[in-house]
Amino acid sequence: MDVFEFIISIVALVLIFVTLWIVLLRKRRNDSPIQAEGQYDLDELSRMAESMGDRIGTLESILDAEVPDWREQLERGSQ
Repeated sequence: MDVFEFIISIVALVLIFVTLWIVLLRKRRNDSPIQAEGQYDLDELSRMAESMGDRIGTLESILDAEVPDWREQLERGSQ
């Protein structure tokens, strides 16, 4: 019976270890904020959107000066 009890003990320890490992991995994945490469936090995305809006406004003003009817051409091309 000693070998049987030893095997049961080993299996129980392995199951406990695997269960804890899975739980900790899930918790770490859920708790960590999105900071992976290529991903940004909300404040940084907001700043990027404002900067992009400024750039688009500048490009539109340049187009208005260079090609006054560019908006009408764009509308005709998309129809």
